[in-house]
Amino acid sequence: MRISEVANRAGIHASAIRYYEDVGILPSPERRHGQRVYTETVFADLALIDTAQRAGCTVAEIRELIHGFPPETTPGDRWRAFATRKLPDVDALIARAQEMKRILEESLACDCGSLQECGATLGRS
Repeated sequence: MRISEVANRAGIHASAIRYYEDVGILPSPERRHGQRVYTETVFADLALIDTAQRAGCTVAEIRELIHGFPPETTPGDRWRAFATRKLPDVDALIARAQEMKRILEESLACDCGSLQECGATLGRS
C-alpha cells in the first residue's frame, strides 16, 4: 500500500505517518521506485501510537514504550512501567482541572466591583 492509502484507511494525514517514521515510533517501510510501500501491519503500529497518545504519552514516551525495553519485555510490563511513572502526572493534571472548574463555577456568580477584586476572591474558598 502507498502512504496515501494507509493515511485514508487510518483516518490520519500522510504527513503524520512520515513524522512518526522520522521520530522513530513507526518503522520505515520498504521502498519501491522511491515510494514507501506499507504492509497491513502498519495499522497495528498506528493503533498502538493512537492508544499511547490517548493515554497522554509524548513522542519520547512512545519511543521508549516501543524501543526502550529489552526485546523479551512483555507488553504488560512495558505498560505497567509507563503507567507507574505517568499516573502521578495525570493525578496532578486532574487536580488542576478540578481547581479550574471550581474557579470558573464560582465566577458565574461574580458580583465583584473590579477584576482585581475577583482575582483576590475567586477560588479562595
